[in-house]
Amino acid sequence: MVQAHAGAMRIELSRGDGTRVRGLLTGPNEPWERLPAVLYCHAHGNRYDIGADELNAGRPALLQPSYATDLAKAGCVALCIDLACFGERSLATESALAMRHLWSGRTLFGEMLNDLAGALTVLATIDGIESTRLSAVGISMGATLAFWLAALDARIAAVAHLCSFADLETLVAMDRHDLHGIYMTVPGLLPRYRTGEIAGLIAPRPQGIGVGLADPLTPPLAVERALGDVTAAYQAVNAKSKLTILVDALSGHKETAAMRRASIDLATSC
Repeated sequence: MVQAHAGAMRIELSRGDGTRVRGLLTGPNEPWERLPAVLYCHAHGNRYDIGADELNAGRPALLQPSYATDLAKAGCVALCIDLACFGERSLATESALAMRHLWSGRTLFGEMLNDLAGALTVLATIDGIESTRLSAVGISMGATLAFWLAALDARIAAVAHLCSFADLETLVAMDRHDLHGIYMTVPGLLPRYRTGEIAGLIAPRPQGIGVGLADPLTPPLAVERALGDVTAAYQAVNAKSKLTILVDALSGHKETAAMRRASIDLATSC
């Protein structure tokens, strides 16, 4: 068990295959007691060197101060881990890992989700954490991972995801899909599930969605279809009030002040 710790600390997680994974754990300076906690999912941005450091240092697409700072001020603990081919795990390239997995009938995306689920297990055991108040937050690649993980794992009480929510089938039709990394390749996905249907599996838990329509990853047509699907899922269980949607017509691939406020609110109120 990891003991409560003021400020920030490095922890190491161990995968089932023995791989050591760096994690950064942050939180308020006062003693931790029954605090909410965020599993922070880092972005891609072709910056393989950043990884878990994004929690503390941020990145150009994010506002300052960092999520570590804002979450700690709000009385929330946060954990971010290096995902495969990022941070201290960046010796292996994304393409090599993706091909290895695909040739074996697996996916790099699946490995990332599995690692995040393991990190969530660790987070729930940390002294001073309220294990029923776990949320996931992320931007870009981290956004996609956050809402997929929330759809698959009921331990996540709330999720906020920014700058990635768009219907994949529409992106393919618009020839916009190649802006995503190969990590996101899930064979056979499109005939079975749409993006909004996956996010709809989170209902009735609170979900915050932030997109900018000037972002090439979230063009209006693809956003409209995804939002229609997820809204229908929440309406079907009488939980539309649990869905927060922020669409900025002028914003590109970057966080806005409204998105930051909504993310912090969801993380601390779950």
